[in-house]
Amino acid sequence: MTTLRLILGDQLSHDIAALKGCDKDNDIILMVEVWDEATYVHHHKKKIAFLFSAMRHFAAELQDKGYSVHYTKLDDEKNTGSFRGEIERAIKAYKPDEIIVTFPGEYRVLQDMIKWESAFEIPVDIREDNRFLCTPEKFEQWAQGRKSLRMEFFYRDMRRDYNILMDGDKPEGGEWNYDSENRKPPKEGLLVPPTYTAQIDDITREVIDLVATRFGNHFGDLEPFYFAVTRDQALHALDKFITERLQKFGDYQDAMVEGEPWMFHAHISFYLNCGLLKPLECIQKAQDAYKKGKAPLNATEGFIRQIMGWREYIRGIYWMKMPDYAQENFLEAKRKLPNFFWGAPTHMNCLKQCIKETKENAYAHHIQRLMVLGNFALIAGIDPKYVNEWYLIVYADAYEWVELPNVSGMILYADGGYLASKPYAASGAYINKMSDYCKGCKYSVTKKNGPQACPFNYLYWDFFLRNEDQLSNNPRIGMGYRTLAKMDDDKITAIKSDAQRFFKAIENNEIV
Repeated sequence: MTTLRLILGDQLSHDIAALKGCDKDNDIILMVEVWDEATYVHHHKKKIAFLFSAMRHFAAELQDKGYSVHYTKLDDEKNTGSFRGEIERAIKAYKPDEIIVTFPGEYRVLQDMIKWESAFEIPVDIREDNRFLCTPEKFEQWAQGRKSLRMEFFYRDMRRDYNILMDGDKPEGGEWNYDSENRKPPKEGLLVPPTYTAQIDDITREVIDLVATRFGNHFGDLEPFYFAVTRDQALHALDKFITERLQKFGDYQDAMVEGEPWMFHAHISFYLNCGLLKPLECIQKAQDAYKKGKAPLNATEGFIRQIMGWREYIRGIYWMKMPDYAQENFLEAKRKLPNFFWGAPTHMNCLKQCIKETKENAYAHHIQRLMVLGNFALIAGIDPKYVNEWYLIVYADAYEWVELPNVSGMILYADGGYLASKPYAASGAYINKMSDYCKGCKYSVTKKNGPQACPFNYLYWDFFLRNEDQLSNNPRIGMGYRTLAKMDDDKITAIKSDAQRFFKAIENNEIV
């Protein structure tokens, strides 16, 4: 009996569910680079190179372990360009009795997989993805009957279930969450250790050349290329974070510094989301560092919360709310994405820096994504479909299961508060507090109105004005509406006038 076992490009774990019980003498492992997946959105060049290289390295490791691997490269002349076409080719070649695959990371892929059994007239076993700590079914059980689905309560239950940072039945240190200690602004002379950088080998060089040739019109810089592309390299990247940056990660996880794209963050989401690292091993290494006195509790808890809390929670929301979640637009935002998101000039230094670093690295840390790029998209009223597409394209760790709830729910409040209890709108004052970006900006962060004023300042209040019907009853932003109520008519008119001037400028492709 022969089984065809499909491994997707974000499932690069040696103990992935699709490999369980594999008969190395008879079964075929199928891995494919297909045009459809590389271009359904025009992914960042570095993202494509990272995944193709990681896939090729993983396939080579499987072959070294004695597995029979059928690997289709993108430029194979027989490549059909789609999962379905490559499976059909493999069925003709190997005549399998069954297809086994691990549950995918995107709804559209799952919908296609569900049809394979009837299309190919072969049993298809879609196995639960064993790399996550909470199954979609378990999350739905947790959510059942709750009026609101706040991540904090889910996170506490996960900590209890896995006995992480627990002191008996109480949280380590007496508190569940140390986020209030993790908001220090950057200080002068802050020394940031360099991030992990991998050496380019022959496999990666071949992929870089392929991407340069075939995807030259895609967004982003292809080189320098420095991502880990094997599990050993990813483990090295994790260890480098634990030993060199975890200690200060908590204090400065919200800080932004011009010319320092990596800060004290882990930069392992690339590897977690494609399977090279496992969530529990990352959590346990951080916990071990804390127990050995090598990392403070606020940093350790903050890091663990991102993986055990937020990452698992976001995935649960995605699978529970799709496909309707992708269409949410509670605030009825309709503007297009300004050209400067694709690298056109802008005078707003905070946006210029975050987009520049995104273009160079296929990465930006979470405060850049939420409170600069996302904050602008929110208060400027950018249509969620354009914002979601942009985030999915530009970040090497982006797959729809993680990108869509973060963007539509956390960043844009497009779900009306299902995920986040308030819209995360902020004026220029927040960016000035948490970064040094405003020092190099054409606009004045202290000016509230007029051509020289920071656009975040008047767009912030214009956002409140535009969305008063939808938001004024939200108690978490009640102070904003009380402040707005005290403004005189001249101030309101100035806010609206500045906002309209700005919107007209971006519609005309002027530099703003």
